[in-house]
Amino acid sequence: MPATLRPDPTFYPSPKLAMAGPTEKYAYTALLRPDRIRPDAIGVVDLARGSQTFGKVVHKIELTHTGDELHHFGWNACSSALCPLAAHPHVERRYLIVPGMRSSRIYIIDTKPDPTRARIVKVIEPDEVIRKTGYSRPHTVHCGPEGIYISTLGGRGKDGTESVPGVFLMDCESFEIIGPWELDRGPQQKSYDFWWNISKDYMVSSEWGLPPQFENGLVPEDLLGNRYGHTLHFWNLRARKNVQSIDLGANHQMPLEIRPAHDPSKDYGFVGVVVDTTNLEASIWTWYRENGTFKAAKTAVIPPEPADPAKLPDLLKGFGAVPPLLSDIDLSLDDKFLYAACWGTGELRQYDVSDPMKPKLAGSVKVGGIASRTPHANGKAFGGGPQMVEISRDGKRVYFTNSLYSTWDDQFYPDGVPGVQVMANARPLGGIELDKEFFVEFEPGYRSHQTRLEGGDCSTDSFCFPS
Repeated sequence: MPATLRPDPTFYPSPKLAMAGPTEKYAYTALLRPDRIRPDAIGVVDLARGSQTFGKVVHKIELTHTGDELHHFGWNACSSALCPLAAHPHVERRYLIVPGMRSSRIYIIDTKPDPTRARIVKVIEPDEVIRKTGYSRPHTVHCGPEGIYISTLGGRGKDGTESVPGVFLMDCESFEIIGPWELDRGPQQKSYDFWWNISKDYMVSSEWGLPPQFENGLVPEDLLGNRYGHTLHFWNLRARKNVQSIDLGANHQMPLEIRPAHDPSKDYGFVGVVVDTTNLEASIWTWYRENGTFKAAKTAVIPPEPADPAKLPDLLKGFGAVPPLLSDIDLSLDDKFLYAACWGTGELRQYDVSDPMKPKLAGSVKVGGIASRTPHANGKAFGGGPQMVEISRDGKRVYFTNSLYSTWDDQFYPDGVPGVQVMANARPLGGIELDKEFFVEFEPGYRSHQTRLEGGDCSTDSFCFPS
């Protein structure tokens, strides 16, 4: 990677300075081909309003193999490179680190000098990932101050259950895999998302399930038996040691996305729980540290919606209701608004979390949904529901896609989930509405998942200086 003489201009010391940065011009969106007729791809979408290609795919990077199942990907470097303890100020936000969750293959994509000519520059094959880390099924990518961190969902063996999944490190310049991150994992046995407060030297991680519990679809017996993840893990970041684990209760199945406050002076964050098996509701929890001890409290609930069993997939007919299926949350850079994607009921919720212990519903849009099938505000059909959410740095635009994971899509939306990306406009004091002009329809056969915004976004960067 070429070094820069000055820090990358897309690196910001604080969240407030990042919010004042330039408006994003492009989005990079993961496109899946569950039919495996062609490889997965990364689509480059024009976000510049007024452009002749606004809301269109202007470039596509097709991968080299079929069946990778792209999920979450990230940048090689971001604002954390400015952190004083392990600064890398002369790297640049240039490369996308794109893992195949099903294949364990990792692609390195160069987005410079022009996003519309982005290309693959390196492919790391599955055997190298597993040999150097003991992990498989790479999932979440975060750019840390000293390198790239990648969480995994599987260990060794064909089904990924012969060892415990975890996090590994990759060099942010050579893209060589360094090795597993943990020195003492404590009781952690499952893995999913993770994020940190670098200045306060801790990391938080969550749990989904082991590969046999998700690769071929949701396993109803495991869900009703409360055998998916339900624990948060807290780590000493520098010592790479588990210091505390909090069980949210076995009925709170699948705490997924971790969203810490962006301001490093704040000692709290949020996690979304997909479903409570006692009542089908979803929930948002606030974790925080008090007198050196981490705690977690359920601070918001989202109820299921009654539905005609005739409108429900086989998996839900016996319940006569649609669970929200809270699949993603995202936090604006000013730590004011938390967005919750209810993939089951087809709702994107906006919460005012100025008081993190008392989230207040501030806005909502409905689109898609298992039973409701609400069309978009422009009148077009929308398969699936709000899924992966990404917020612009200034907090004014909220982008989201509609596919969760191919086999889960097929279970909950058997009529199909054509790949779409849409946007909601957010008002400064609260409230959101769908943008009728922005409706990206991807090429037939593709489904859409994670999105990254040019220059950074609200689930990419971490900061070491307060606003």
